[in-house]
Amino acid sequence: MSNQSADEAFDALGEPVRRRILELLAGGPTPVGKLAERLPVGRPAVSKHLRVLSSAGLIEHRTVGTRNLYALAPGGLAAVQQWLVQTWDTVLSAYAQEVSQRGRGPQ
Repeated sequence: MSNQSADEAFDALGEPVRRRILELLAGGPTPVGKLAERLPVGRPAVSKHLRVLSSAGLIEHRTVGTRNLYALAPGGLAAVQQWLVQTWDTVLSAYAQEVSQRGRGPQ
């Protein structure tokens, strides 16, 4: 996963309504109307948020009859997870090095 993928995902996740949409989609594929019923914004705004999430690779949609169902994209958060793990590993390594140096005392 590239840093660009992580950047796009973090940009998309920076908006609280989009995070809430992901939480709602964790329950399974959902049409836009059902999402709009549970959000503090109208259906047109929900559709815009869905486009941003889709563009970031976090969700996907499929058409069933006349309904568009939205669902979490498999692996959609992989770039975010990879970035977090890499960053956390770097921080932990620096911390371990600092603790080790302090344990040796002044030289």
